[in-house]
Amino acid sequence: MKNLFSNLKGDLFGGITAGIVALPLALAFGVSSGLGPSAGLYGAIFIAFFAALFGGTDTQISGPTAPMTAVSMVVIAGILAANDGDINKALPAILTVFLLAGIIQIGLGLLGLGKYIRYIPYPVVSGFMTAIGVIILVTQILPSIGYYAKEDVEYVNQFKPQAEELILENILKEEAGEGILVLEDIKETIKRAESTTQADILKESKTLAGKEASGVLGTLKVLPKALKKINWLELALALGTIFIIYGFKRITTTVPSTLVALVVMTGIALVFGLNYRPIEEIPGGFPLPNMEIFASFSLSSITPYIFTALTLALLGAIDSLLTSVVADNMTKTKHKPNKELVGQGIGNTIAAVFGGIPGAGATIRTVVNINSGGKTKLSGMIAGIMLLIILLGLGPIASKIPAAVLAGILITVGIGVMDYKGLKAIPNLPKDVKLGPLKISSEVIIMLVVLVLSTFWNLVYAVGIGLVIASLMFMKKIGDLTAEHSGVTSLNEETWADEKEFPKELSEEVFIKHVKGPLFFGSTSDFQALAKQIPATASHVIIRMERMQYIDQSGLYALEDILVDLEKNGITVLLVDVLQQPRYMMERIDIIPDLISKEHIFNSFVDCLEWIKQNVEDSI
Repeated sequence: MKNLFSNLKGDLFGGITAGIVALPLALAFGVSSGLGPSAGLYGAIFIAFFAALFGGTDTQISGPTAPMTAVSMVVIAGILAANDGDINKALPAILTVFLLAGIIQIGLGLLGLGKYIRYIPYPVVSGFMTAIGVIILVTQILPSIGYYAKEDVEYVNQFKPQAEELILENILKEEAGEGILVLEDIKETIKRAESTTQADILKESKTLAGKEASGVLGTLKVLPKALKKINWLELALALGTIFIIYGFKRITTTVPSTLVALVVMTGIALVFGLNYRPIEEIPGGFPLPNMEIFASFSLSSITPYIFTALTLALLGAIDSLLTSVVADNMTKTKHKPNKELVGQGIGNTIAAVFGGIPGAGATIRTVVNINSGGKTKLSGMIAGIMLLIILLGLGPIASKIPAAVLAGILITVGIGVMDYKGLKAIPNLPKDVKLGPLKISSEVIIMLVVLVLSTFWNLVYAVGIGLVIASLMFMKKIGDLTAEHSGVTSLNEETWADEKEFPKELSEEVFIKHVKGPLFFGSTSDFQALAKQIPATASHVIIRMERMQYIDQSGLYALEDILVDLEKNGITVLLVDVLQQPRYMMERIDIIPDLISKEHIFNSFVDCLEWIKQNVEDSI
């Protein structure tokens, strides 16, 4: 505890400042996620406190972030759609996914996998971050102009036929579950259908309208209609927020411009009694755990969401550890990656239990904490406590914040989160892939694939596809480089020093091949093609393997096929200096001694040359 309180004054200022900076973003991310501002605030409170307490980066401030919120939006929208848009019905499943993501993070930390997170390819991260910026930016256009699809009567009425069809389908499903045969008892179906009110149809129509207008594609579809119904007051509040955020930074960075914009624009709206749309009401009192999670928690209930939870966990890990590196550079310290993952996992698990959205290490808040004097874990814990105090004391006031103000804040977040460094590098990256008449960089392909798929389809699957493409391209590059440097692409090779005494009269009878690197799946095709080009005059082939440190299963079977073909052609193969791993592999599948007898394996080229002179030269 001594170390925890060794920098009390600095940690107090750092934590309070970071907590204040986190407030508008927590509220905005909560609204953006679809669970409301309280979910963002709860997530910020519990993740900040527990990730700091159990984490491995002393100065890190954690909470909801743009990437985590973007993926959470996908999770929430998907589960809501499966539950007819009923948030109360869907909430246990949503929080279960968040809980599972936290548990997976703890597992990643305990298994010591934190150090491997850095191997995620940059183009995948770049495309993903830019996509998140685009998603946030586009999806906040409608709230910033005061358009809400569920409240557009003309738009909602378009979905009434579909709503009636869906209601009837649900009635039939209910009857099937109860064992009622519709054709034998159609009166029961008619009775239930007649009990459906116009309010029920309207509610279902609003749900369908909201779903249709959600996401990037939904926003773009409804945007022409929305632009005809702009609420100029809401737009003015959003633009004023954006103007203050960017303008105040030019005056000073000591006071967070986001907080200034939130206070000023909310103050203007309240003082002048403007008829604006406020955010959802934030419940007062201490957050209470949602025990329904555990009541519905079972293997069958979580199985469909394991991949999604894993994506959330990995994204949170990447987000947090990148922020940890920033903190290390600023404080000249060294974070503990696995401990940090455990801390983040505990924070996300507890936040899920209390109804909060997931989060990760937040770079801006961490930088603010360090610049304000934070040096120990206490600063992050104070940030969480600060947010809790704001919740308990200022909850009713925070509920009066205009929704358009938070939309304006999120638009600046979307603009800021894009990876401009990666986008600027596109023209300068080496064009190493040919697509028809065009040549393009493989890194650009990966980034654009992840960017487009994330923006218009699915964030979770886009990352997976990006990783697969990146891995395949990486393996192709390494295979080509290995094949080139291993000497499996060319028959023309320089003579090694100990080969200069080789008898010239044997040059047509004996062919020498050097393998100067690993033989694995990326280079086997070149090796097999090369073997077919061995001169027809050769009766013996010497394969020098002293530089072949490794052979995988693909390389092993390729070598076996080559040896079988050479044996059929009456060519004797001699191996020189076979290293431990390749020899072990060849013995496992009986290449040694079935195809290559131990008499044809030599420890050095000198020994092999003696055998050649005795068995080949003498026979000529």
